[in-house]
Amino acid sequence: MGPPMREIVLDTETTGLDPTTGDRLVEIGCVALENSIPDGDTFHVYLNPERDMPNEAFQIHGLSYEFLSDKPKFHEVAESFLNFISDSNLIIHNAEFDIRFLNHELAQAGKPIIEKHRVVDTLALARKKHPGSPNSLDALCSRYRIDNSRRTKHGALLDSELLAEVYLELIGGRQTVFTLKQEQPREVELAPVAILAERPDELPQRLNADSIAKHRKLQDGIGGRLVWNKYMGE
Repeated sequence: MGPPMREIVLDTETTGLDPTTGDRLVEIGCVALENSIPDGDTFHVYLNPERDMPNEAFQIHGLSYEFLSDKPKFHEVAESFLNFISDSNLIIHNAEFDIRFLNHELAQAGKPIIEKHRVVDTLALARKKHPGSPNSLDALCSRYRIDNSRRTKHGALLDSELLAEVYLELIGGRQTVFTLKQEQPREVELAPVAILAERPDELPQRLNADSIAKHRKLQDGIGGRLVWNKYMGE
């Protein structure tokens, strides 16, 4: 068996839709998976966007410039972010959006960008598995009965946690998890078996003296040491 496969479920929040016109990242949330199961390792950071927060974006994630103003700038956390994701594949919903922002910020910080071959887009997986159906994160949580009641606003870490559960459903991993769980010991009712025990009383002798005499005469004609003698006490 090879080493465990590590993947990173990732989500971001931003000031808008286009990094090339001045929009910036304001939050990154990551959840690490080991063999498609969250292993408890997370990365989460709020970022100072060094600009104002448009009301449209604030209505989505609730992060004001006042709240973010004392948070680190992206270039200050870029190295720790890259160390966390390492060379793992990235699981992202509507990945093109997040990767554009991440790579823009990484390039601005003089860091290597994320190559597209490392990215798994769960939106594309969902559209393939459920063509013609709503495939937003909320819609997928509803379809798979994943509790997203805490999601009153978009939040990168919470959304990553929810997406990890959705991803497990999309790849059919829930059955795998159940298979890998150690079965609990259970009592098994065995079918009744025959038990050999000594009789409390011996069976009555069915041979008479005449029968025994005839049998011994037969033995004498055969000759040699006979197994029968062991049972006759001879």
